[in-house]
Amino acid sequence: MPARCILMKPILGQFKQILFTTMFVLYAVSSMSQQAKQKALLVKHVVEKKESSHHLADFYHLTTDANVVFTFPEGFKETRVLNNEDFSFDYAIEIPGGEFEVWFQVKSQKANWANYERFKNDPTKMIACPDSLYIQMGHAEAKALMGDQPYFSRNISWDVLQRFNADAGKSYLLNLADMRETKHYKYALLLTLQKNHIGTVLAVCFTNEKSPEFFKNVNRMSLYIKFKS
Repeated sequence: MPARCILMKPILGQFKQILFTTMFVLYAVSSMSQQAKQKALLVKHVVEKKESSHHLADFYHLTTDANVVFTFPEGFKETRVLNNEDFSFDYAIEIPGGEFEVWFQVKSQKANWANYERFKNDPTKMIACPDSLYIQMGHAEAKALMGDQPYFSRNISWDVLQRFNADAGKSYLLNLADMRETKHYKYALLLTLQKNHIGTVLAVCFTNEKSPEFFKNVNRMSLYIKFKS
């Protein structure tokens, strides 16, 4: 056998060993990378589940009952919601560092409407029409936020109501009392929206500056909460 062939055998053996080792290392790195990705996805899933708190689950239940669609908006996070004798809200979100916060109150009026239809002609009953409760709700909330100070309110225009698939609504521009409960925000825009015979949405948008950006954020609200069409 030629000396050249004798020398090639150990070289080929070393080459095969190096190739095998390289393939094994690449496989191991790929496997570890895949496991890391799976772990990251698992962590992300756990975080998302954590962010989807029981408050949000309860809020989804309320919105479904009132024929309201709520899609958690991008760029927001859940924040503390007040539910006491002075302020009764179901859910709250904010833009981190953006000085813009929204508190929601959602009520189904289906049972109230059925009760109204049953007893509206009974002179012994004094039942208010559920389709006008949004006005009372707005006044009561404005008074809770402002005390005895005067406030400005107006009917929401039809083109805006259509964006929310609502039949009626009012807006209240408020100069807030300096309160710990409202995080010392200076201003708020309170909106009440009514879907006849179905439900009511009340939303309070808080800010410290009545800037164009604040009103842009308010206008975007119909992108993430509205009545079913």
